[in-house]
Amino acid sequence: METLIPTWKNGELQPVEKMQAHLQGLRHKAVSVFVMQGSKTLLQRRALSKYHTPGLWANACCTHPEWGEKGLSCAIRRLNEELGIIGQTPVYKDTVEYSADVGNNMIEHEVVEIFVVRSGHVLVRPNPDEVMDYRWESLKDLYKKISNEPAQFTPWLKIYLEQHSAKIFPGHTK
Repeated sequence: METLIPTWKNGELQPVEKMQAHLQGLRHKAVSVFVMQGSKTLLQRRALSKYHTPGLWANACCTHPEWGEKGLSCAIRRLNEELGIIGQTPVYKDTVEYSADVGNNMIEHEVVEIFVVRSGHVLVRPNPDEVMDYRWESLKDLYKKISNEPAQFTPWLKIYLEQHSAKIFPGHTK
């Protein structure tokens, strides 16, 4: 059975299979984590086996909480499952909503709790089923690369940086 995620149907939060939520473009809960070392952020390149946006660069971790799971618990769990990152406590920054076409007839209509990890040292051990590559990128260079090569990045990363960067990275200017 596929993972059940919190999704709004008929105005109520209900458990819905993740794939069904994306195929129907249903509004659902999500979690997104940025891992920072100074002005550099951790990017992951999504594995080619991912059912949407394979091979594209995204922020450190993006996922959906399971039915009944709290956002912070989900962020901690997925940092470990995707990137092998343990011993870090993400800090809640904001909740944002967006809708984006992610290919394969799927829509991400997400209400996202955004978390940030700030650490001087993070050991990254990516899960190859989730992540094909990773890199640290300065925010300044990331803005340039997204501007020059937008097709290399996930829709949500572009939305976060274009519309919500002041909340995620207070004090940072483009």
